[in-house]
Amino acid sequence: MRKLVREFRAFAMSGNMLDLALGFIIGTAFAALVQSLAENVLMQMVAAVAGQPDYADLTITIGSAKINYGTFVTDLLNFLILTAVLFFVIKMISWLGIAKGRVFGRRDCPWCEEEVPAEALVCKFCRHPLVEKLPTLAEAQARLDAREARRIPGLLDRRRPPASSPGDQPPDDDPPIASPLTPVDR
Repeated sequence: MRKLVREFRAFAMSGNMLDLALGFIIGTAFAALVQSLAENVLMQMVAAVAGQPDYADLTITIGSAKINYGTFVTDLLNFLILTAVLFFVIKMISWLGIAKGRVFGRRDCPWCEEEVPAEALVCKFCRHPLVEKLPTLAEAQARLDAREARRIPGLLDRRRPPASSPGDQPPDDDPPIASPLTPVDR
């Protein structure tokens, strides 16, 4: 019984489960936001053009059966507008490069069996190439420049500052700080 509790606790508190819970909460809030945009803004624009935001009043009576096709038309419009809004939001996120750092696929390195991003060219653990032919430095730089050109300047700028040589920095006039791990020359 104790082993079962320990395994459940490891499962419930694992990084994947916490990521899933956080993603669910954020997804629920995002869905409410998109739903509100579709209903309160875009459907009202449809109402301004078509004359009414809700088509639930549209019915057909066949014999004694009343068919509410207007409710279906309203739900269909809501679905189409919601789908279009989600499409454009995802396109904008992709265009801005917000999801650029997020890895959506992973694979195992065949040499060291560590998990690496799916698009990796070289394993970051054992440094073995993961593709048949590595691109040249010029090809890699052109690919990086093309990806950077699609981003808005200054927004989520993840580029590292250029590496400086020791001669570029001003001399340090402060004496070294003594550490218990490194002896200080006197």
